Amino acid sequence: MTATCPWAHGSDLLRAFHDHEWGEPVADAEILFEYLVLHTFQLGFDFPVVLKRREGFRELLAGFDPVRLARWSEAEIGEVIENPRILRNRRKLEATVQNAQAWLRLRAEVGGDAGILPFFYAFVGGQPVDNRRSPANPVPLSTPESTAMSQELKRRGFVMTGPVTCYNIMQTAGLVNDHLLSCFRHAECVALAGH
Repeated sequence: MTATCPWAHGSDLLRAFHDHEWGEPVADAEILFEYLVLHTFQLGFDFPVVLKRREGFRELLAGFDPVRLARWSEAEIGEVIENPRILRNRRKLEATVQNAQAWLRLRAEVGGDAGILPFFYAFVGGQPVDNRRSPANPVPLSTPESTAMSQELKRRGFVMTGPVTCYNIMQTAGLVNDHLLSCFRHAECVALAGH
């Protein structure tokens, strides 16, 4: 069996997420927004709970389209909150609408989708960081970089984007490579980052 990060052993869904997505340097602003939404809903849950409902979120939250979500009214939130295919939390749905609005403002300020990725990569010095994780160098809950991202996003009107949530986004989006050195995905993500 190929060596992998221990957390990926929890389920087939987690293993697929670990093997094909987590830690790969994101190159698409739309995917980054999707990660922002999913990690907002993760607050108070283990990520597998959110991951199991990902397709429900995709279908019910306008395909993670920030333009459409930014226009949502209370009526649309009220309709979606009745559906058990997502985590039914009004505050998180309202936060998703607010974050979509903040995302569109940010996108306009940084020159469109082409400016979004450099904005986020700036928090890690412009390129993915290889943290070279091992039992002697474990993964933290947050870092100074994720705290800086959190503060800047909040300043720009984002909500539910604390330092831990921001670090989760950094890990998922490959802004940091937190695969263990012993994990086969570590080297793959380093190669994808162009190191």
